[in-house]
Amino acid sequence: MTVRATDKDAGPQHFLVSYVGYDRTWAGWLGHRLEEHGHRVTLRPLDPQASATLTDALADLGRASGKVIMVLSDRYFGRGGHTTQQWNEALAAVTEREPGRYVGVTLTSGTTPGAAAALEPVELWGIDAREAEYRVLRRLGLPVERLGVSTGRHGPRFPNDPPEVWGGVPRRNPRFTGRIEVMNRLRERLQEAPSGAKVVTLLGMSGVGKTQIATEYTYRYASEYDVVWWVPAQDRASMRERLAELAPAFQLGVEAASYGERIRTALEALRRGRPYGRWLIVFDGCDEPDILTDLLPSGAGDVIITSRNRDWATRNTQLVEVPVYTRRESVIFIRRRALRLRAEEAEQLAEALGDFPLALDQTAGWLADSPMTVPAYLDLLKQRLDAPDVLRVSEEFPTPFPQSIAILLNSIREEFPDARALLRLCVFFAPGRVPLRLLRQIPATDLPEEYSGLMNDQVRWNAALNKLVQFSVAGLEYSEHSAEAGGSVETVQLHSMVYGVVRQDVAADETTVLSRAVRRVLAKADPGGPAEPRNWARYAELIPHLEPSGALASSNPEIQNFVLQCLRFLNFSGEYRTCLALCEQADQQWRDKLGDHHAQVRELGYTFGAVLRMLGQFRRAEALSRRMVDQLSEERGDRDLETLRAMSLLGSVLLRMAKYDTARELFEHGWTTYRSLLGEDDASALDAQNNLAVALRLLGRYREAYELDLDTLRRRERVMRTRHLNTLSSGISCARGLRLMGRYTEALSHQEQSLRLNRALLGENHPLTLLAEHNLALCQRRGGDLNRAGDGLRDVYERSRRVFGADYPATLMIASDLAAYLREYGNLDESGRLTEDVVSAYLRQLGPAHPYYLGELSNLGLVLRAQGAREEAHNLCEQALVGMDNALGSRHPWTLGAAMNAAAGRNFTRRLDEAFALSTATYDGCRAVLGDHHPMTLSAQVALAYDLRDVGRPDEADPMEQDALRRLAETLGPQHIHTVSARERVRPYWEFEPQPA
Repeated sequence: MTVRATDKDAGPQHFLVSYVGYDRTWAGWLGHRLEEHGHRVTLRPLDPQASATLTDALADLGRASGKVIMVLSDRYFGRGGHTTQQWNEALAAVTEREPGRYVGVTLTSGTTPGAAAALEPVELWGIDAREAEYRVLRRLGLPVERLGVSTGRHGPRFPNDPPEVWGGVPRRNPRFTGRIEVMNRLRERLQEAPSGAKVVTLLGMSGVGKTQIATEYTYRYASEYDVVWWVPAQDRASMRERLAELAPAFQLGVEAASYGERIRTALEALRRGRPYGRWLIVFDGCDEPDILTDLLPSGAGDVIITSRNRDWATRNTQLVEVPVYTRRESVIFIRRRALRLRAEEAEQLAEALGDFPLALDQTAGWLADSPMTVPAYLDLLKQRLDAPDVLRVSEEFPTPFPQSIAILLNSIREEFPDARALLRLCVFFAPGRVPLRLLRQIPATDLPEEYSGLMNDQVRWNAALNKLVQFSVAGLEYSEHSAEAGGSVETVQLHSMVYGVVRQDVAADETTVLSRAVRRVLAKADPGGPAEPRNWARYAELIPHLEPSGALASSNPEIQNFVLQCLRFLNFSGEYRTCLALCEQADQQWRDKLGDHHAQVRELGYTFGAVLRMLGQFRRAEALSRRMVDQLSEERGDRDLETLRAMSLLGSVLLRMAKYDTARELFEHGWTTYRSLLGEDDASALDAQNNLAVALRLLGRYREAYELDLDTLRRRERVMRTRHLNTLSSGISCARGLRLMGRYTEALSHQEQSLRLNRALLGENHPLTLLAEHNLALCQRRGGDLNRAGDGLRDVYERSRRVFGADYPATLMIASDLAAYLREYGNLDESGRLTEDVVSAYLRQLGPAHPYYLGELSNLGLVLRAQGAREEAHNLCEQALVGMDNALGSRHPWTLGAAMNAAAGRNFTRRLDEAFALSTATYDGCRAVLGDHHPMTLSAQVALAYDLRDVGRPDEADPMEQDALRRLAETLGPQHIHTVSARERVRPYWEFEPQPA
């Protein structure tokens, strides 16, 4: 270590002491000693999560004036879960930037990051207060002549010196994690309370970590007390015995006195503050306030009680609620307990166990020494929840968590049978939030006799509910409205661990009766109209209870219809993955009970097939829908309404699989048949008309598709209403059609109006809203508003990826367009990576012959061309052209676009005659398919002029180019980016845009 010379004339300085909560006593002592020497000190706990990076967090410490003292320990370097490499990089960055500004004091003999050597830390562990102070002053370059100086201001005890009286405190948990908010609330309550009333109760359910928090508090603040005394408080006899031991510990000379006399002497000593004025007494596990009330100390000291009983709120104590871990705390704790687990595995375990500390400790402890995967372990745990050989208890949590919960539940069962009955009823809803109104609506006649009194008596009901809350078995959540406005209790909250233990304890015959009663009340709560957004909040409340109530396995038609309504809601609201999981469960169970051809199984198939299609599982969707069509066609013929409905589902799937002509034929048949049977304005006829327009658009027949979409929109606005989901969808389709026809200004205006309706009705993350925003960004780009287009594409891509996943078909579609934008106006490398991801995803989902895959190959060719790999780019564009021609024919707009890119590739690789021939055919094809004034036709015309000039025919090239420029100026405007590019003789290209199917 470098020895620094002292400066006897140095004036007062400012120091910032950085620490983690575990080492607060050291930070407090350092601050006090430096203040005694006349310096100013700020204490700041380290919080790496508050900054973008660990380097930023350490740099933020340096924003204060003066030197930064870092109190280094294993906990300091463990804060935030950063790696040793990240610490080395961060420490190196700040010490190199400001040499000598950051200094260290170390409390550990363990390994520290190598870069910590730049802090030149002095070691304080295992030495006395005088030597520690000397080392700190020397390290800071401060005078040491006044070592041990005191202004008379009372300060904290040196951390290596224990309190004068220390008794019964459990060992400190080296894996104690987080709990910053709880610890801060506990500290604030004790500091803010007036002398003589400093009593705080840590309240929470069994196993949530109340004792661990109290233990950590005693160690963290031990230097501020002369006495720390721990009292087990489960029963009065144990408490009296432990309190009686305080008197001899205080050396009050009452060894031979009775318990009562010792207790009175000890309590009087605490009240008077003699011989010790600063004391902390912890009463651990007192669930019966009456047994402790007369034994509570008074005086200037602090009292902490840990309890499950909310009645302490009425006993002149302040409550601090102890919740389960936050997810971040859970992951950090698990990875300390089981070093081999990755963050995602820890997250999985925390999710399954509801962030319950006791369960996390015992399961992570078992996994630490086992090679078993987390999913396999969780399956084992479900089967053997009460088996001791699948858990590992620790000194901190010695009782297996199922047993710990069961002990509490047994006491409730014996003393409060109504509370037990209510609890058993709750576990046939989902764990978490149970809607209280549904519980109250269950008819007593649907329940066993023992429930009748409870259900019919509001007083007994409230008393039972209050007991569950009182003992922290359940929580209550209230509405946001005041009582005067009708606000009331809305949900009963039940932790998943309590839920699991109670559910296992219910006998089979009672399970049958209770689950049936819950299913009935759920079905009666069906709001109807699953396509109506105003009903979605009600449905969302019911969905979690389908599986635990047994609704998915029910053979009751009423319950099955309710399940179908819930599944339709999930599909309409865009909750596709949840919908798919429930469809798979219901489908298997209904087929086993009802047979493959039952009407309810078929009804389920419509939603099942639709959600498979939306999630890109096209082969499964095709097999399911084709089976339905074949069965119904054989039984009822192809003009039956049910057959037409199944054909519609099959056609929608075939669109995703690029079987456009087959899908069009199905939709045309459905459209004409529905119109003849039900009329032109019937909802089913309009659905078929909408689907036919989608097929025509994918076939490149943009004008026909738009005219059908426009007619559908007008009819839906008249027959349904403007805010109906189908009407909103038609609005997006019309705007898309205008854009594809090159009418960019009209498209933009229509899409802006449509998007406002989508956002207002459906919210920002509904699939229709995302499609509307995506199309708006494309309209903005085609219209030349590049900044808004880029921001819009980026935003909608990130949201779609976050909500639905990277391989969700709509996310891939948006990713393709974002990559195309980035290639032209953003980051070429990012564009390449994103395009390659889309190519790979389409190959997996759709296969090598699908137009979407081939179109993305052409887009990738554009990226490679921009990167200078012209030959490789040309090969990809040629491959895309051949594939598009085989899949769609030579006159499809996508084939023509691929030809435009291939012609450019031939030109750039100096195959000039081949480029000219292909450009000529492409231009002719565009004129025939899209018309003379379509932007793509004009791009093909500019490209042809380019090739004419390169094959030595400038007399033909110049007038062709001038004609194209004139038409571009008329169509898009003289300053439009496409017009300007053509004027500057930049060769045009075609970008593939996947279309919604």
